[in-house]
Order: sequence, then structure tokens, then C-alpha cells
Amino acid sequence: MTSVLSTSALAANRLAFLGTGSMNGAVLRGIIATGYSPAAIVATLRSNAKAHDLRAETGVTVLVGEHDPEANRNAARGADIVFLGVKPVGIAALCDEIRDVLKPTAVVVSVAAAITIEMIAAHLAPGQPVVRSMPNTPLKVGAGAVGLSAGETVTEAALAAVANLFAGSGVVHVVPESQQDAVSAVSGSGPAYVFYLVEAMAAAGVELGLDAALATDLARATVAGAGKMLSDAQADPSALRQGVTSPNGTTEQAIATFDKEGLPGIIARGAAAAAARAAAITRELA
Repeated sequence: MTSVLSTSALAANRLAFLGTGSMNGAVLRGIIATGYSPAAIVATLRSNAKAHDLRAETGVTVLVGEHDPEANRNAARGADIVFLGVKPVGIAALCDEIRDVLKPTAVVVSVAAAITIEMIAAHLAPGQPVVRSMPNTPLKVGAGAVGLSAGETVTEAALAAVANLFAGSGVVHVVPESQQDAVSAVSGSGPAYVFYLVEAMAAAGVELGLDAALATDLARATVAGAGKMLSDAQADPSALRQGVTSPNGTTEQAIATFDKEGLPGIIARGAAAAAARAAAITRELA
């Protein structure tokens, strides 16, 4: 992970969140939770339905597109870091919209999947700093994982500032952009794999005679507890697994069956399929 700046060093930065939906909203809330001043943040929403709640919860200034056609431009004007939170298909149009009001040094950060730095830069002024991010949904509870890739004109200090902002919501790793599809396959889509595992564990419990509600509760609590054990950055998944796997015990039999049925290979093929689909979406949107 890149080095990060202190919160005090970041306090001078004005932030803009354009399209403050689920993921961009999670990033914003994570930043606020670190003590960042809401007075330095402006967010936009398309409609007024959620604007009041966002203002009341976070204390940030919220501009609403249905009342102010210039909302995105007004939010981006003068901002030091601009987070793009619209759907992938809307990123190009949003960049076209704000292009001429951005400061030359403003860092544009995309949280949209499958949109490359080159695709974003093509709709901004030449040399505009661009950072591509791949966050995941646990960001909403402050336990996310984020992959960051920087464009050629992003300085080390600017990248560190962006990384520090995301760090309020989870772990942050800076990776070459060529690895973003792999990041998406492991951590971006990864929460769904875990939820799928919980579903399968609960179904197995029902097959063994447990009540469905009990089986689901046991599976959910078990995976959540194991995740908490893994939250320590020094935790070794293999060592933790071995600690539960007594020789000739029940867990060893389960793991042996998983290996025999090819579970590791199934997971690897699933992740490869996810990465391939991410690359295909990029080609489609290009």
C-alpha cells in the first residue's frame, strides 16, 4: 500500500462527490468517520428524495440535480479531489459535463467498475490527474478492500491523499491498472462469494436436519466470526484453518472432501470468469 498523508495534511483538500449513491456514499461516510470536516465536502444527488437524509447524517453540502442543472459543475468547481459515483455508462458524460470547471490539479477518482483511466482521460482536459478505484461493498461497514491505480499525471502526494481518504473505510492497495480486473474478481466480486458460501452452508445444515432459520443463523455467525479473526493484518488463513483441523477429525474430513471435489479449482475458474467478464464490459463500454 502506498504511504498516506496525515488527516491534518488532508484537511485543506476540498472534496466533491458526484453521484452519491451506494458506493460513493460509503466512501463519503468512511471519510467523515475519520474526522474529516464536512464543511470541506460537497455531494450531488439526482433527486431530492435522499438529499435531506444525507445532509442530516453527514453534515455535508448536498446539491440536487433536479433543482439545479449545474449541480455537478458547481460541486466540482474548485474541488481538489472529485469522486465520480455514477454508473459506468454515465462516466463519460459526467466527465464531459465537468471538464471545463475542474482545476488543472484536481484529482478525478472513479469508483465505477470496468472504466479505464484512458477512457476517463479522453473526456477530460489533457493532463488531468485520474485515479481508478475498485472498492467493494463491505466499504459500507468500514471493512472494505480497495484497489487503486493512478494515471500518468498523478503525483505521489496526490495518490497518497486519495489512498488515505479510502483508508477510512477499509484496506487500500495500489496496483497497476492491468491488475484491476483481477482485483475485481477477488475482492470486488468476493463478498458475493462469501454470501454464496453462507447460503450453501445453511442449505447443508437443513439437509442434516436443522431448522432453516437456525442453520442460516449458525452459518452467518460462523462466517462473520471467521472474518473478524481474519481482520488482523497479520492473520494467516492457512494457519487459522490448520488450527481448526485436527488430525482424523471432522473438519479434516470436510476439507478432504472439498479438495477431492475440486473446490479450489472451482473458485479459481469462477474468479477467472469474473475477470474475463470485467474485461468484456470494458470493451463494450469503450
